[in-house]
Amino acid sequence: MTALAEVGEAGRARYTFRLRPSSTARSALLGEWDRCRWVWNQCVARSRAAHRAGEKCGPAGLDRMLTGWRGEHEWLRAGGSVPQQQVIRDFAASRGKALQDVKARLPVRRRAGMPRFKKRAVADPSLNYTRRGFRLKDGRLHLAGGVSLTVVWSRELPAEPSSVRVYRDSLGHWYASFVVQAQARPLPATGAVIGVDWGVKETATTTSDEHDLSHPEHGKQSAGKLAGYQRMMARRKPKRGRAASKGYRKAKRQAAKTHKKIARQRQDTARKWAKQVVTDFDRLAVEDFRPKFLAKSTMARKAADAAISATKHELINMARKHGRDLRLVNPAHTTMDCGQCGARTKHALPLSERTYTCSACGAVSPRDKNSARVMLVRAGLNPATADRGRPDGPLVRQAA
Repeated sequence: MTALAEVGEAGRARYTFRLRPSSTARSALLGEWDRCRWVWNQCVARSRAAHRAGEKCGPAGLDRMLTGWRGEHEWLRAGGSVPQQQVIRDFAASRGKALQDVKARLPVRRRAGMPRFKKRAVADPSLNYTRRGFRLKDGRLHLAGGVSLTVVWSRELPAEPSSVRVYRDSLGHWYASFVVQAQARPLPATGAVIGVDWGVKETATTTSDEHDLSHPEHGKQSAGKLAGYQRMMARRKPKRGRAASKGYRKAKRQAAKTHKKIARQRQDTARKWAKQVVTDFDRLAVEDFRPKFLAKSTMARKAADAAISATKHELINMARKHGRDLRLVNPAHTTMDCGQCGARTKHALPLSERTYTCSACGAVSPRDKNSARVMLVRAGLNPATADRGRPDGPLVRQAA
């Protein structure tokens, strides 16, 4: 399987490889996960108790508790301390984000929820190791606690990894995700600019007709097969407290396999398109679109199948990797402004109206093409034929 490379912030990149654990290693990983899950649940219980008592519950106090827990329980002490400490770090980060949202008085629907208990039958195993908790030797991954794993090295790591996350997906496949120092790979300069507007009919509409991304409809093509597996699961759903039948487990696996295939198809389409755009253009003005509101509209299914967020993420990731200038533009009023003269209509256009006609200069263009041109004007990458942009337009931020 080909390794996946994802460039993150702070000059870091993540490389993911498939693992082939033996039955012994698999049992050891699941045992390690049981210990880490127990530590997480203890942190949740302690956090709730501290909240009721009006006490503080920080990572330093939880670290001291972990020392006490390991001293009391021999089975917990048999596991590595590194992944258990990382569990506390992850818990503290999750709890801190939830408290930050409460303090900022965000609406409930936008807040990050407080950490909850992890159930064995629901939560997929995930173990984090810092540099002192793992090593690479003779092509194998050795984890703290004597766990040795075979890695499918489909490509070389560009640098020494600083951490690794070992996890299992819904199909039971194990992966190792290494974090290394990112290395920029600049592409030849082209001097060209492009504006990108996101949509539902077309996933991405750009100022270049050749680089428009049509809706691939990967989910729609597999909808019939997925619905069949889900009906099989519904008929075979076990009663509460009863073990699932072989037929239910088989249908569940097939449904998970279909979901993963769709996700991989969407990711592959997004990466190929992003690579083409980044190769042909030096500077990119991209709509900073957050399509969460579409989940409550009549276009929810089609919008989810378009995978706008995933495509936007891949474009930002690819631009950062190859050193391109990508600017995120606030989408407010982009469908009301004229990309030629900058004039703004007095009313918002309904979605059914797909042609934009400027009442000031008389320019006529497809609605999404006009919005893509507005992205260029607002980002300061004015095309040669654009007269001016609105001075009071929303601010533009650089993609980190």
